[in-house]
Amino acid sequence: MSEDKAVAEETPTPENYDELHDAPPKNRLRLSLIGKISVGIVAFWIVIAVIGPWVAPYHEAFFIEEDANGEYFDDPSYMLPSGLAWLGTDYIGRDVFSRIVWGARTTIGISFAGTILAYFIGITLGIAAAVNGGWIDTLVSRAVDAILTFPSIMLGLIIIAAFESSIPLLIGLAGVIYAASVYRIARALGQDIMVQDFVMAAKARGEGLWWIITREVLPNAAIPLATDFGIRTIFVILFISSLSFLGLGVQPPMSDWGSMVRENMEGLRYGLSGGAIACVAPALAIASLTISINLIVDDISAAAGGNLTKKMV
Repeated sequence: MSEDKAVAEETPTPENYDELHDAPPKNRLRLSLIGKISVGIVAFWIVIAVIGPWVAPYHEAFFIEEDANGEYFDDPSYMLPSGLAWLGTDYIGRDVFSRIVWGARTTIGISFAGTILAYFIGITLGIAAAVNGGWIDTLVSRAVDAILTFPSIMLGLIIIAAFESSIPLLIGLAGVIYAASVYRIARALGQDIMVQDFVMAAKARGEGLWWIITREVLPNAAIPLATDFGIRTIFVILFISSLSFLGLGVQPPMSDWGSMVRENMEGLRYGLSGGAIACVAPALAIASLTISINLIVDDISAAAGGNLTKKMV
């Protein structure tokens, strides 16, 4: 009886549960008001990129030649915004709003695909170099250093001058150029993680190399790499837009925001007119997307001296 009584006294009663600590909340990101607004802007452009062709009033290559009454315009270029063209027309009479909507798919699609390719190449080579070391690390690192010696725009101009510009080429070019930067980040993270105690313990247990990479290295490098992904996406967007601005990116009649700025720069001479809107509107689209992504990354990584993990609850 005495043993049963002792067990009963040790068994927690409902009153004892009040003294227990609450379970930790689930992980979630805390964003400021600016961060939430930025997420909304980025989400808006992503949605437009997906459904753009179905919501645009006109095709990207459509010329507005007639008014609502069916009468032909003497000069449809650089018209002011109206019910016929919500943001006016460009230098040859195409609807600026429709071309921005269509161009969202081109600009965002190429940039996102190029960033994904850059991360696939960079992380694969970076982790492989950090884990294996030796001649693999030396060989890949020297190749990366060679790529980084060239300014990205200059290297892009050389490649496009040698080959005809196309969407697959632009994606591959952005992927290879920016994979060099991703490689250096992934390699540095991998080398730092490989000397940690938990990795040494895994090796002592006899865990294989693939297990260590997938269970120890990649999960611990995921948060810094995810932060860099946003910044790298901005660089790729500006890179693709810069090539298009120079006339070497997306080719007509396809629309993208960089080429729209280049095509309508002459309209700035007309002051506050349809020409100015045709040039400024796509530039604002580029700025709104890149600044919003930057604000999201900055908001996530701003706490406690830039320690991203402390932003997690």
